[in-house]
Amino acid sequence: MNTDLGFDLTRLERVKGLCRAAVERGEIPAMALAVARQGRLIVNEAWGEVRMREEELDTQRLPRQSHPVKAGTDTLWLIASVTKPVVCAGICLLLERGLLGLDDPVAMHLPEFQGDDRRNTRLLHLLTHSSGLPDMLPENTDLRKRHAPMEEFVRLTCTTPLLFAPGAGVSYQSKGILLLAAILERITGESCRDFLRRELFLPLGLSHTALGWRPEFAGKTAVAHLESSTPSTDWDWNSRYWREFGAPWGGMFATAAEFAILMQMLQAGGLWQGHRFFSPGTVRAMTRNQTADLPDLSAADRRRSTWGLGWRVAAGRESEYMGDLLHATAYGHGGATGTGVWNDPTTGVSFVLFSNRPGCGRFIGRVSNAVAAATVA
Repeated sequence: MNTDLGFDLTRLERVKGLCRAAVERGEIPAMALAVARQGRLIVNEAWGEVRMREEELDTQRLPRQSHPVKAGTDTLWLIASVTKPVVCAGICLLLERGLLGLDDPVAMHLPEFQGDDRRNTRLLHLLTHSSGLPDMLPENTDLRKRHAPMEEFVRLTCTTPLLFAPGAGVSYQSKGILLLAAILERITGESCRDFLRRELFLPLGLSHTALGWRPEFAGKTAVAHLESSTPSTDWDWNSRYWREFGAPWGGMFATAAEFAILMQMLQAGGLWQGHRFFSPGTVRAMTRNQTADLPDLSAADRRRSTWGLGWRVAAGRESEYMGDLLHATAYGHGGATGTGVWNDPTTGVSFVLFSNRPGCGRFIGRVSNAVAAATVA
């Protein structure tokens, strides 16, 4: 058996074949896959053609005809909700430094977050999707059509009705992540995008990773696929407004290989190339099932909705992109633009698949299974 770092290389070729075939069949326009272990990239490949938008600085709308370019390992992808655990990692840096605590009331850091139903909302609830906040605001479409600033999203989130009492349920909530970013900014005095760039991305050597699009990414960024029935707008995923907005719940850009470095840093307990980013205890807190400790959750929520601090834990088996063969301690996240990442601490494997096909979670799950099955030692 031909192996490298405990991978069956024949089986890894099967993984690549799955990706190549999906592109050739037209199921997925383009994708990039990175698989890493022991600080080394084992797979770093891309398939398909992406549409680039080099004229993005000259127009507010995505041109109907933009030229196709072969996807490469240096292609940047809008990773959507895979952004969320990275923003939560920023909060965990402040946790390590004693600047906040998981049991802090949200109103301690955001005084405008007021109301009897919100009095018991803790930072832990925002991090574990148990705050009762909605995923999207009722005004979301109108706000984006008006190119509203981030501050308006925060203001409305602080008063929007809760779906349930804090800690009484689990419901995926982008707006909770928005408030975490606002809290980070209040405490540090700098924007969330600048904080993450200074504290995580640049020290890790991730020069092509950012919260919000950057001008130097021109000509390298894949356009997210929109169905032909969905007209292009000046506020959709590919618009200048949304790319530059840098939504804390879904606005990061990255290459697959660079994101695999971030994942391997977590696999190594927060240490990368001699630089200590997190303590091992912080990484354990980020990636263990925190919802199991919420006293008011139903038995069904405990089984189904297992969240760490920003990371979904595989024990709940609720996420199709993590497949069926990972250990219960694995954790990861998916994104609506067609992205999925995970770490399996038992094997030390990191998996990153970025594509521009929304709704391909089941396919990502099949690739996840094939990667897990290729790990033989």
